[in-house]
Amino acid sequence: MINIAVIPARGGSKRLPGKNVLHLDGIPLIAHSIREAKRHAFIREVFVSTDDAEIKKIALAYGATVIDRPAHLSGDEEPTVTALRHVVENISYSVDTVFLLQPTNPLRPTDLIANAFTIFQESGADSLMTVTRNHQKLGKIKDNVFIPFNYTIGQRSQDLEPLYFENGLLYIIKTAVVLEEKIMGRKHFPMIVDHPFANIDIDTKQDFDYAAYLSKNESLNEL
Repeated sequence: MINIAVIPARGGSKRLPGKNVLHLDGIPLIAHSIREAKRHAFIREVFVSTDDAEIKKIALAYGATVIDRPAHLSGDEEPTVTALRHVVENISYSVDTVFLLQPTNPLRPTDLIANAFTIFQESGADSLMTVTRNHQKLGKIKDNVFIPFNYTIGQRSQDLEPLYFENGLLYIIKTAVVLEEKIMGRKHFPMIVDHPFANIDIDTKQDFDYAAYLSKNESLNEL
């Protein structure tokens, strides 16, 4: 089985300019995902898909292979999966599985990728994503009225029906699914991750500061 990792990293972030090259724990944000992917022998090569010259320079310096993303795949509303497909279609060998690591999720539990790959293989799934249980009481507001969504007023939090959110830490996808421009295959495995790192998805300065705070607490990796 030939596996690759793809890290999609556009330039031009509006809410946090230059976020993919900001230094977290002394190295650029994108370097965290590159380093993590390169730790695993079952990942043959790490690709960074980007339209940004600075990101490209950093990715090459940390040992990734860069695929230049064309402008028509680099817009704000372009889905991530088109970048994955572009990578798969523009490398010189056939690939069985794509590991998607988002640079905005720079911190991952130490054994996450290895454990996820074992689950992926044993389950016979054609895709896997990490999810985390939500413990909040959610609702909608319609005509200035709050309408509970996942609970009834007065219900205890511990009695909520389990709901989960897509935390973005890791996706594993068979190439056939990627070529259909999908992230989730017909046989999809949701891997539950209960860890503080699952709450990090950097889009604002506050998100970045929270990641910096958690990264200083090395004991979190033992959870």
